[in-house]
Amino acid sequence: MFTGLVEEVGTVTRRTDLGDAAVLTVAADTVLDGLRPGDSVAVAGVCLTVTTHDDHGFTADVMPETLRRTTLGALAPGHRVNLERPVRPDGRLGGHLVQGHVDGVGTVLDRRPGPRWTELDVALPASLARYVAEKGSVSVEGVSLTVTGAGADSFGVALVPTTLERTTLGDVTPGDRVNLEVDVVAKYVERLLTAGVGA
Repeated sequence: MFTGLVEEVGTVTRRTDLGDAAVLTVAADTVLDGLRPGDSVAVAGVCLTVTTHDDHGFTADVMPETLRRTTLGALAPGHRVNLERPVRPDGRLGGHLVQGHVDGVGTVLDRRPGPRWTELDVALPASLARYVAEKGSVSVEGVSLTVTGAGADSFGVALVPTTLERTTLGDVTPGDRVNLEVDVVAKYVERLLTAGVGA
């Protein structure tokens, strides 16, 4: 489980394709502290399992479904990615509950810089729109954000200076594809309310 508070931005240094799967090597610093093979790291919002690591970075396997359903399929050496280690049971939940299970890929529609912040409009798959609510939470590229407006096929978020400086969202432009994870609580509420309907 993650919080959507990015710890650092890493850089993909190698991609090894293995048929329909791949191995990513990511240069990092902060997330290496205490890292062991088998641990999880959220990479651009996707929970991956560390296979090896050294003083400069780590490697992780990426399965076919992950390559198909997230932006990781388009990663190449030089790409920058948001990184976060799982939250500790005794840690602060500063963002919101993020599983690292991407629900879909959205597209940045518009970017509007403000005096100290930037507003983004993001298109999302129609199947996810019902889980996104104004003033609710959404994860974009692994970053926990508050929804400023929600429509039938898009939503808005505002990026504060810290987000712009310390995550890859500071560099996104219209047309860029981004990993989206909706609030897991909304999905469970829907499941509970519809359980047994039509039975």
